Amino acid sequence: MKKKYSELAACALMAALLCVLSPFSIPVGPIPVNPAIFVVCLASYILGAKGAFLSVLVYLLLGLAGLPVFSGFSGGLGKLAGPTGGYLIGYLFTAFIAGLAAEKSGRRIVISFFGMIVAVAAAYFFGTVWFVISANAELGYALSVCVLPFIPFDIAKIAAALLLGRAIRGALSRAGLI
Repeated sequence: MKKKYSELAACALMAALLCVLSPFSIPVGPIPVNPAIFVVCLASYILGAKGAFLSVLVYLLLGLAGLPVFSGFSGGLGKLAGPTGGYLIGYLFTAFIAGLAAEKSGRRIVISFFGMIVAVAAAYFFGTVWFVISANAELGYALSVCVLPFIPFDIAKIAAALLLGRAIRGALSRAGLI
């Protein structure tokens, strides 16, 4: 029973971390660079698919309710349903796919890294399709402003999430909390 409560607490902490860090961003075209992918990947490695998915879902619901937890301290249905909202929804795919890769690989770093790459690509795909449809934009334009500039940042965030996630998961495991 202790493990179940500590896992729920860890999910809540990851959702809180998303809420606290994600509003800070640097504008790079219509999609800002923010630490959200880092936190989603960190949650995925530490918590696995279900826990990370739940953390992201709580974050999105808090943003949907109007709390300023999205980039630029924004929130509400308009942000989530707007042209860049697909990337936010895509965090759910990232959380689940990356978490599944971490779980199934026994949290081996190389497999988890490539799993996170695939997971972020799934978010790119979903977000780009959403952007093209909602902004009535050309695919080439969407890729040039919404995906290509972010690849180096996201690879760095994935690497940092793996390094930190490994240390945190080890400490939580040694403490008997997960």
